[in-house]
Amino acid sequence: MNRRQQIQLTPEEQAAFLQEPNKAALATIDKSGFPHVVAMGFLAKDGLIYMTSYAKAQKVLNIRRNPKVAVMVESGKTYGDYRGIMIRGTCEIIEDPVVVEQTMRELTRSNQGGSSGAPKTAINSAPKRALLKITPVKTASWDHTKLGGKY
Repeated sequence: MNRRQQIQLTPEEQAAFLQEPNKAALATIDKSGFPHVVAMGFLAKDGLIYMTSYAKAQKVLNIRRNPKVAVMVESGKTYGDYRGIMIRGTCEIIEDPVVVEQTMRELTRSNQGGSSGAPKTAINSAPKRALLKITPVKTASWDHTKLGGKY
């Protein structure tokens, strides 16, 4: 087994990792063809990634032009404990305020370990926001702790 195969997360490990309260980096392509990368909260559910954003944000404008995106979630402070997932996929923009609000509440509960929900001020912004629904096409993962200090 090569090192690349040795450090891959299993599908079960990937699913568990995506339930941890980490931030994601969302990459879109701007109108000049350059990557546009932003930090985002996310919800992983049923094999999909969900995020919310103001509908007029640059990342949303970029997705309207080109729905191909990448998402990276990574944890760890040193090389030996890095774990992460990179997902390449397509993004659908959903602008139904009811669906956006429901997702905002679920995302907040997920990121806060099940506590109350999104603050009222955030929920009030739902009509101005969009839901980004990312369907994975290709996934890469890594868990350097599987190297046992041999790197």
